[in-house]
Amino acid sequence: MCGIIGILGEKDVAPLLVEGLKRLEYRGYDSAGIATLSNGHIQRCRAKGKLANLEDKLGAQPLSGTTGIGHTRWATHGAPTEDNAHPHATEKVAVVHNGIIENYAQLKDELEKLQCRFETDTDTEVIAHLVTHYMTQGMKPQEAANAALDRLEGAFSLALIFAGEHDLLIGARQGTPLAVGYGEGEMYLASDSYALAPLTRKICFLEDGDRVKVTRDGAQIYTNDNTPVERDIRITAQSGAATGKGAYKHFMLKEIHEQPAVIGDTLNSFINPATGTIHMPDDALAALEKAPRLTMIACGTAFYACMVAKYWFEQIARLPVEIDVASEFRYREAPLPEGGVALFVSQSGETLDTLEALRYCKREGQTIMSVVNTIESTIERESDIVLHTLAGPEIGVASTKAFTTQLTTLACLALALSVRTGKVDEQQAAEMAEALRHVPAQTAAVLGDHESPVQDIARELFEAKDMLYFGRGLLYPVAMEGALKLKEISYIHAEGYAAGEMKHGPIALIDEHVPVVVIAPGNDPLFEKAASNVQETVARGGEVLLISDEVGTAQLKDHIKWHITLGDVHPFVMPILYTLPVQLLAYYIAVTKGTDVDQPRNLAKSVTVE
Repeated sequence: MCGIIGILGEKDVAPLLVEGLKRLEYRGYDSAGIATLSNGHIQRCRAKGKLANLEDKLGAQPLSGTTGIGHTRWATHGAPTEDNAHPHATEKVAVVHNGIIENYAQLKDELEKLQCRFETDTDTEVIAHLVTHYMTQGMKPQEAANAALDRLEGAFSLALIFAGEHDLLIGARQGTPLAVGYGEGEMYLASDSYALAPLTRKICFLEDGDRVKVTRDGAQIYTNDNTPVERDIRITAQSGAATGKGAYKHFMLKEIHEQPAVIGDTLNSFINPATGTIHMPDDALAALEKAPRLTMIACGTAFYACMVAKYWFEQIARLPVEIDVASEFRYREAPLPEGGVALFVSQSGETLDTLEALRYCKREGQTIMSVVNTIESTIERESDIVLHTLAGPEIGVASTKAFTTQLTTLACLALALSVRTGKVDEQQAAEMAEALRHVPAQTAAVLGDHESPVQDIARELFEAKDMLYFGRGLLYPVAMEGALKLKEISYIHAEGYAAGEMKHGPIALIDEHVPVVVIAPGNDPLFEKAASNVQETVARGGEVLLISDEVGTAQLKDHIKWHITLGDVHPFVMPILYTLPVQLLAYYIAVTKGTDVDQPRNLAKSVTVE
């Protein structure tokens, strides 16, 4: 979602604000802007589109000042225009805001009756006018900000600067993240610690309901009832190193090719190199061993990781699993078993639907376990047990390496649990652990061998309007993930199905204009059933792309138009390795179409509003 940064600095802050916003680009955005104080007056520069547009405007009309705020916006209320871009301001105050003000219409109507003139279509502008209204009633900046915050309903984080107040930033968190950074004679606010990594390593994370008065001397944190509170200041583990594309055209392609390394890093954090055995945190295994049921909850790509893990936990660990989309789970008020474990999977660790589902499960007495990639995220801080995927910063909006490291982590957890509970014998466990250890090398081989052939296939498929993906068993979620990737970055309508459901509806869509992707390794026990799906597709004029191994391709070579043929893959790790071709296919179809691969339209990296 949107990104916030605020700086009380010692020199002109405009370049630092822009640099901080660049580190927040991974969240997705459609406009950007900054505001600074110059000689006591608020000055702004905003631009539609990418940060390069903002930099061009600042190059022509630089902003001076040592106090400022910045924002990357992903449109919610109001179209992605320059007028609707943040910061929003009056003569007295400027504000940047993440989230949604649910009662903005009521507040706007009230303020318009007081002769306030609105210039945008956003909900955020109401904050600036409301603070200004209270200041005109004689309130000081902090008092006016508190009075306005008391009126706001919804999920939000925000930062405000005030005309004539060069040593003041006001921040607030209610449902979406905000961090305070401590420097030498400088202070900062930001949506996450990653934005502040080049500036400071001393970070304090606000909690829900917190407000903060920031000056160059430090930060005073208080709750919404004006009670002072202390929050831990920690040394962040985030790296200040720049994240670039290197020799790659897009971050997504770079991140696809980083998968051998990051899967290896993740495995090395769980596997003893001397013995080859998997070691997971004892508290995680103890909680799962006693649990009558595991509830897994996530959104988007992370949900498909949970779908795969459901097969692993139930088949090899014999633990009953229920999986849910986070946005639906909380509202159906699911009954949860005593002693149960709820596991949440999130790349960002900030997804609001997932976070609220976590809080529901906590209220229901579940042990909270999370699999997250972003260090020091809200989901991590609110979990009892945390497993980190070591994917590193994922900048491309469409998840790739985060997904495969999530699968890797969940595979290790399921296998370790099955060993602890005796559900697999030593030989089976050793075989599956060895299969996991080979995944990084196999990942590199798949990417090295198949990138060029996939490009050729993409040139034949990029004009399709619709595509279908079919898989069975562990590869059913991979089919859904492949369809999601294609939709996200190429804007081609695609759907993933369990292949056994083909004759229950999707078969009606098949003709010569709808390419069908079938993911079916020949060594899969369900291969013969998948083969019949291929033959049924061809009989109806459909053209098939088969993603399989040599055995499967040989058996179906007379029925398919295209194939991507992987080497031998152990069934346990098939979902990880068979994800790679569908990532490459989506990427190269999107590149051939000329879409914005890293920041596709309407999408955001981290969804921090419901």
